Amino acid sequence: MQPLVDHFLQYLRHERGQSDNTAKTYAALLGKFTAWAETQQLKDWLAVELKHLMAFLGYERARKLLPPGRPPTRPGPDPAAEQDPEAAEAAAGAPRPRRLSGESVYLEIAALRAFYKFAEHEKILPVNLAENLSLPRRWQRLPKGLSSAEIETLLQPEALATPQNLCDQAILELAYASGLRLSELKNLRLEQLHLDAGFIQVIGKGNKERVVPVGKKAIAALHRFLEAGRPKLVTAKSPANVFLTQRGTPFAAVTLWLHIKNRVQRAGIERNLTPHMLRHSFATHLLEHGADLRVIQELLGHANISTTEVYTHVTGNRLREIHRKFHPRA
Repeated sequence: MQPLVDHFLQYLRHERGQSDNTAKTYAALLGKFTAWAETQQLKDWLAVELKHLMAFLGYERARKLLPPGRPPTRPGPDPAAEQDPEAAEAAAGAPRPRRLSGESVYLEIAALRAFYKFAEHEKILPVNLAENLSLPRRWQRLPKGLSSAEIETLLQPEALATPQNLCDQAILELAYASGLRLSELKNLRLEQLHLDAGFIQVIGKGNKERVVPVGKKAIAALHRFLEAGRPKLVTAKSPANVFLTQRGTPFAAVTLWLHIKNRVQRAGIERNLTPHMLRHSFATHLLEHGADLRVIQELLGHANISTTEVYTHVTGNRLREIHRKFHPRA
């Protein structure tokens, strides 16, 4: 079954232009199904029926999340656990486990539907079984951002202007000024900067290119880094990425985020920042100050306006808070 999954993943990368992260997510989700199918003696996708897809999703909904540090097991029945699952957990000394979230099940159904749609279109499979799977309703999570005061505190330059501190400052200023994703920041290259004209070219999801303006303070921070910081980080093997580590290599996503989190802690902000919070702050503050939603959609690189509309709910909550706080009859 795996060769057809690999074919689908190549299609995602080379024909649909999906990012490596998207391909990895689909690979992991479909890998769960193929592992489960192996335990059911299903050797070929042609042998899979709708009842098997339903049984797999039922298994996933009932599956317990592994406690930290416990090795994973192959999917399949556990007779002892089936007879008395609570006793089995107690014997293992594990806390009461959580069930898989509805969001995870939603993603698994979406992966199966995308795979089957591809296989039917390419005439590899005769029928799209997964089109009969209905996607569960997703809870809409409202994005969390930093307040304007927290942003001001975070963006205060550090006293010690080391090359790495200048790099961190430029990253933060650009992330808030232009609302870039973490992947867009780490992959940004020198030829994409047009600082004299006040904009940068960004390669976003699906290799889609967009032009994003950059504010004066972010431009100043970038100039300081490019003139006084980056030359001291560059080695003979350094690529043309704008932001570099102390070894002169491009940032990995996790390393870049650790730099941002460490800077947040040094600034004394007691918030657990997620990789998207600066991007959320960028969009929310623009909307609060009267920016058009369509403009924000273009700046963020959202393919669909419905993705951007979530910020209208955030702004509405903010307005209600202000009303309750300052109106004498609230």
